[in-house]
Amino acid sequence: MFQKILIANRGEIACRVAATAARMGVRTVAVYSDADAHAAHVQACDEAVHVGGDAAKDSYLQWERLLQAALTTGAQAIHPGYGFLSENADFARACAKAGVVFIGPQAESIEAMGLKAASKQRMEKAGVPLVPGYHGADQSPDLLAREAQRIGYPVLIKASAGGGGKGMRIVTQASEWEAALASCQREALQSFGNDAVLIEKYVQRPRHIEIQVFGDTHGQIIHLHERDCSVQRRHQKVLEESPAPGLSEDMRQRMGAAAVAAAKAVNYVGAGTVEFIVSQTERGMDFYFMEMNTRLQVEHPVTEAVTGLDLVEWQLRVAFGEPLPLKQDQVSVRGHAIEARICAENPDHDFLPATGPLKVLRVPPARRFKPGPVRWDSGVREGDRITPYYDSMVAKLIVHGDTRTQALARLDQALAQLHILGLHNNVSFLRRVLHTPSFKHADLDTALIQREKENLFETQALSMSQAVAVAVAARLRAEMPDQVGWQDPWSKRNHWRMQGSAHRVWVWEFAGQRVETVLTTEVRQGMQLRIDNPSASFEWIDASESLQVRWGEHTWHAHAYVLDEKVHVFSDQGEAVCRWIDPLAHASQEGVASGHLGAPMPGKLLSYAVAIGERVAAGQALAVMEAMKMEHTVSAPNPGVVTELCFAPGDQVPEGAMLLQLKID
Repeated sequence: MFQKILIANRGEIACRVAATAARMGVRTVAVYSDADAHAAHVQACDEAVHVGGDAAKDSYLQWERLLQAALTTGAQAIHPGYGFLSENADFARACAKAGVVFIGPQAESIEAMGLKAASKQRMEKAGVPLVPGYHGADQSPDLLAREAQRIGYPVLIKASAGGGGKGMRIVTQASEWEAALASCQREALQSFGNDAVLIEKYVQRPRHIEIQVFGDTHGQIIHLHERDCSVQRRHQKVLEESPAPGLSEDMRQRMGAAAVAAAKAVNYVGAGTVEFIVSQTERGMDFYFMEMNTRLQVEHPVTEAVTGLDLVEWQLRVAFGEPLPLKQDQVSVRGHAIEARICAENPDHDFLPATGPLKVLRVPPARRFKPGPVRWDSGVREGDRITPYYDSMVAKLIVHGDTRTQALARLDQALAQLHILGLHNNVSFLRRVLHTPSFKHADLDTALIQREKENLFETQALSMSQAVAVAVAARLRAEMPDQVGWQDPWSKRNHWRMQGSAHRVWVWEFAGQRVETVLTTEVRQGMQLRIDNPSASFEWIDASESLQVRWGEHTWHAHAYVLDEKVHVFSDQGEAVCRWIDPLAHASQEGVASGHLGAPMPGKLLSYAVAIGERVAAGQALAVMEAMKMEHTVSAPNPGVVTELCFAPGDQVPEGAMLLQLKID
């Protein structure tokens, strides 16, 4: 086995590879950018080498520096993780030339599957089912438009060199074609350096099911069964599970055989994933080849959970020249596993990526990077910052159960125990997805989130009385001084007095509502809390990190964190925020209402869609920004006239900086 490997990646996947390497007695070398100098993956490895500036293009994508780091430190092999250089054929070829093992497929296999159009032509020859479409080299706009018309709308435009949902657009009618193509090509060029696209018939009610494959240098290729990745937002996965619900055994076998045939067509070595799109009609289900990812996938832990295997260990053994540890008939599946991607984003605002510090990060009881009932894979710690330079994923939460029902219950419980503060995140959104009728009953397709939007967005899980009562208790607890042993009652800050009553008034904002609370403390009757109009007895008990709050006939258990003027409440039912309104402060009325449109997140301004003096309608696109490898459109909140453009295309824009100014009608 290798004595030392370099991990050419960062964050969660670098920590995950380092964990398996350590278990196998393999030393590891980390690489890091300026932004990651103190990152968790740097500490997880035995050595670390600085490779450049904050942005990936200045550090993690500089493969010459990474290869030199491997040679300098004596690393015998390089594990690319996923993303970055994991599917870069030039990098794989350079490693081989330098005598460093690339822990992945050969450069020729990467190239064969890297361009979607060419790979589909190869799959057609191998007898793998394909969706009707155009995969040709001629990229003239007129020809592409004619091909879309021939295939018939709706169609899907996809970046030929793409992946991860980038450079992908659904076009429902001819009038949308030109703008969608331009946007797709622009994003493809920025993400992959290649603006070539392919066109496919858009499959109605599609499911996204993929097969994990593995090949060795001895000519053996097998599959490790399937994963369902249908729950997606913005063409990127949200929840993944294995086995895929509702598949017949015959279809499982046919998909597995097709995936192995696809891998054999490119002489595949190492871990890879063959992705299929599955149509659902009255006649049943059919599957079609989409693409092959020539690397380890983000969702590989669900396969590890149901098979009991360590796929990174397999990668290392195969790269070292060992045969696959198992034959096809020795691979079995036990139980059901689900993975949730924990992301820094705001689901209620079109999943806008979020940046900032992880002021609070409390995780459920879980194993790190190892299969178990609950597994936590992450490359961040409490106090770390999520920056705009890399992907918005914070962690992966994986659960395993004997049945899908048990796995769902475990995931919901684990998400309830996960507390993140300091930036927007999707934890509550994920819990709402789990509780939708569609997901609970495995009625899956890639439009599930859109179909269930009334249950998923702008919803409030906790009642006003529950959230506010817990917030009052949390503020009282925060005001209490730490003390050991007995303290005289006059020194306490709990409104105690020898006679009469004490009144304390708080005004809160909850879910856009103004809520007034009055806490009355009397010598003999204890505490009474009035929330708006109802008044009831009130008491609370500080139980370690949690609170037990009783208001009248209701008793609630919750965790609460006081950060500045906000109290963040977490319970089994969900989470909520109560903001204390300081009567001595006043809110600024400036901002959008005055026509100042600020950047919704830090990122690069790609283009303006308007000019100074142009009249715009409410909802009209004004500018396009890029952050965390995704495009975001800034739209007009009100009708008006553009009076100022504050940046130039290509500029880096801080969050909140004024992008442009409107004179509101």
